[in-house]
Amino acid sequence: MNIRFFYDGINFRINRSGGKKIFLEKVITDEKKNPGDLVFVFTNDENILEMNKKFLGHDYYTDVISFDYSDESKVNGEIYVSIETVRRNAIEYKVNIDEEIMRVLIHGVLHLCGYRDTEIDEKKNMFLKQERLLQEYKKLLE
Repeated sequence: MNIRFFYDGINFRINRSGGKKIFLEKVITDEKKNPGDLVFVFTNDENILEMNKKFLGHDYYTDVISFDYSDESKVNGEIYVSIETVRRNAIEYKVNIDEEIMRVLIHGVLHLCGYRDTEIDEKKNMFLKQERLLQEYKKLLE
């Protein structure tokens, strides 16, 4: 397993990256899948919007986009995170930035594990799973 974090022209660096990597690997193994190579790219709103338009046909900003390159044996992919949207969401939902970042990292990994959020019931199931995992991660930090 290889998890890497990259920063695309933004003034931001992730905190506690080692602990986050270990926990994200656990998310994958708990889903009975094998961790492969994951690349997380922290970027800005404009880059996310461009990717959303180009690859998904959506003309709106989002906090996270996952590209799944998994095969039968391993979970592999790229996850792009707009740090600008994450910061706004942290303020709106009254949580700290680290918590909101971990929320979107978990969300992206769940997509690579096969979770979808296009239908209402899928979205609810994925949200509940994501929030349970986030609470588990937060307890590890206590």
